[in-house]
Amino acid sequence: MAGSRNKKFTVIDLFCGCGGLSYGFVQSGYDVTLGVDHDDAALRTFEANHPDSVTLNTDLSKPGIVRDIKKRTGKGKVDVIIAGPPCQGFSLTGPRNFDDDRNKLYLTVIKMVGSLKPKAFLVENVPGLVGLYKGMIKDEIIKRFEQKGYNVSVETLCAADYGVPQLRKRVFFVGLKKNLGRFVFPRPTHTENNYVTCGEAISDLPSRKGDLGREEDKYIMPPKSPYQEKIRRNCRKLYNHVATDHRNFVKEVISLVPEGKNYKALPPGVGTSRRFNEAWTRYHSRKPSRTIDTGHRNHFHYKYNRVPTIRENARLQSFHDSFIFYGTRTQQNKHVGNAVPPLLGYHIAKKLLKYI
Repeated sequence: MAGSRNKKFTVIDLFCGCGGLSYGFVQSGYDVTLGVDHDDAALRTFEANHPDSVTLNTDLSKPGIVRDIKKRTGKGKVDVIIAGPPCQGFSLTGPRNFDDDRNKLYLTVIKMVGSLKPKAFLVENVPGLVGLYKGMIKDEIIKRFEQKGYNVSVETLCAADYGVPQLRKRVFFVGLKKNLGRFVFPRPTHTENNYVTCGEAISDLPSRKGDLGREEDKYIMPPKSPYQEKIRRNCRKLYNHVATDHRNFVKEVISLVPEGKNYKALPPGVGTSRRFNEAWTRYHSRKPSRTIDTGHRNHFHYKYNRVPTIRENARLQSFHDSFIFYGTRTQQNKHVGNAVPPLLGYHIAKKLLKYI
């Protein structure tokens, strides 16, 4: 029994991106052996922050991909498959055309689970997937996995409920081999009364007023909250905290947005180029952020008249400060925004250990 308790369960991450979900699993004690994606910059970031893993740059929709991944994993057993495949095809094809080529990336994950037969799998996606065609897409996904021999649980989780300073919702499908029971999602660790706020997440970082910063820099003050202490975790250097050099008129417009408000609070005729829910939104220091997206032009720092830095958004996603992002600024923003918050992944992965 002691050997069983000390065993590290193996994980492969499909559509891994920079590795936010993998990072959460590693923090929970798993051995992430392989990350698969088709984005060079994302895989570079994954490799740098998952030194015990290997990567595979490939198109997961190509023929023979299951065979290629089996070769890559060697003879070792895969205990868990995690994945975040795109679901855009389902909105176009509908439930009757589930096997349409536009859905082949999702179908690849189902095929991979059926072929590698892990103890468990986790598939993450946007909450809108659940309601597509009155839930028929969700039901079909569950049915396909059940036909492979799994009990499937589905839940939409809010990251803020698990200590992430961000009101981000994602749907998770978690499957267990039928002899292992049915997964029950972890209970929230936080409520609206004690959500981690933007101020608690990033108030210790340099303002970048008059100094845009460097990719490798230093802290100017000690942590100011328990969250910051945890997220800095003995990191000696500050990475990816470089501010955008806005033009003066952009700073002036940003200055007109009150804390916690968006474009609707701007004077008439100002900010008319972007009028949608997330446009010109300033974070609130005493609340979690809105969902971090893959760009960087829609949200502003709660105090300073600029968009957040990569490190600030990474903090709001719950990445440790030691997690370094590579590539262009555009690529880094994409990788941070696309990631599953590691702390949310950690709580799911920790609960999963009780079953496998």
